Amino acid sequence: MIKALIVDDEPKSRNVLAHYIETYVEEIREVKQAESVDSALDILKTFRPNIVFLDVEMPGKNGFDFLRALKEPAFEVIFTTAYNQYAVQAIRFSALDYLLKPVDPDELRSAVDRFLKKQNVHQNPVLFDNLVRNIAHKRASEFRLAVPYQDGVSFFTLDQIIRLQGEGNYTNIFIKSRKPVLASKTLKYYEEMLTEFGFIRTHKSHLVNPKFIAKLMADHDLVELLDGSRVEISRRKKEEVLLQLPLGNQPLDK
Repeated sequence: MIKALIVDDEPKSRNVLAHYIETYVEEIREVKQAESVDSALDILKTFRPNIVFLDVEMPGKNGFDFLRALKEPAFEVIFTTAYNQYAVQAIRFSALDYLLKPVDPDELRSAVDRFLKKQNVHQNPVLFDNLVRNIAHKRASEFRLAVPYQDGVSFFTLDQIIRLQGEGNYTNIFIKSRKPVLASKTLKYYEEMLTEFGFIRTHKSHLVNPKFIAKLMADHDLVELLDGSRVEISRRKKEEVLLQLPLGNQPLDK
């Protein structure tokens, strides 16, 4: 039996989410509600949820204060938030799940399905620590990206990432001064986060940090990076890439 705790200061939001859970998520058999962080911490003394639906923005102590108060959480956290770009970016960079308010029943169902696929894997507390670290920064460009892989999770700043290469449902992430990491996420997953920070999709299989571009080859079919690697530019992407390249107006090498 799956148990859930809803932590949200708005009674209407709590009740709507509880109703959607009862109606659309038959796997969750018991739901408790907390109107504040302190109330949630009291409930956790006697109640052991599998999932906590945690509101990000609450008066007084917020969702991140709740995370700071946890030592070794034995449950999955799914954040709920009205659209706040900075908070959503911090959550996604930390490889954690979220639902936008007002909660859509289909999105709720999808989030629970993702939980069910990995429910035998405990959510790594270092992901929460990374989220708290990220949210403390003033600029999203300073976030650390959590990269889950088979043996654990690593964290990288954007300035450390040279490029990403799609490998089916996985992504090879090439890092400055260390071996690549094979992440258990698709290239599209990373593209949705990183293009906002200047990363360029040069090809269906490649996402490049322009800071590491050394030169654009004469035929415009390749870019060479500072680590010596060369990455394809697809014909369909060529014009878009040329407009974004910081070296686009410099002489081209053969």
